[in-house]
Amino acid sequence: MTSDAPVAPVPDVEPVEPDSRRMITLVVGIAATVGFAILRYVITLDDEKPLGIDVWWNDLMVQSRNDFWLVMAWIPGWGGGILGMIITAIIITGLFLLRRRWWDAAHFAIALVVVVGIGAPMSYLVARVRPESSLAEKVATSFPSGHTAVAVTVAITLGLIFRRWWVWLLGVVWVVWMVWARTYLSAHWLSDVLAGLLEGIAVATLVWYALEAIRDSRARKHQGVTLPSP
Repeated sequence: MTSDAPVAPVPDVEPVEPDSRRMITLVVGIAATVGFAILRYVITLDDEKPLGIDVWWNDLMVQSRNDFWLVMAWIPGWGGGILGMIITAIIITGLFLLRRRWWDAAHFAIALVVVVGIGAPMSYLVARVRPESSLAEKVATSFPSGHTAVAVTVAITLGLIFRRWWVWLLGVVWVVWMVWARTYLSAHWLSDVLAGLLEGIAVATLVWYALEAIRDSRARKHQGVTLPSP
């Protein structure tokens, strides 16, 4: 005799295969966090003043300025600014949502919110003075470089999502361009952009690790649901 009791539907959750990159991203994220903390400590030793390498690099950038390279430096400055960041976030997140890639949309949006949520308040709390030769911002919010942190977060997050070499290549080009541009305009000291680089690496990798762990746990939970025996 069989039971006619209704069978609860099993949620439609796509199986998640173990990703070998997960442990790598965790290690990289922790290493970047430690590196950021060390750099922050080193800068505090001299009351937030520029390091020797900061002064040397800034002088080198100022001495090499010309009209062509100034235009090239302003491009990522505008594209990675507040307005550019908002537009980029809306477009990329929206495209993921339109394609029903919910987890990818969550990865991208959460990573951006976290990196800005950490970097922006910190820059005001640290209140490090920018180089006097700055052609961009003048407010004492130099550490860490928000433009660099966001650029790195976007590059790594999209690289992890798409798993294509050309996405990683474009990301590296964009990050290097941003790092150079922010120092070429003297908007930041070299150690500021290095801090932004480490912040972006830490946020992108750790957010990805956390969300993938949640996704995997959720999938395994639903895969463990068994149908009632007849």
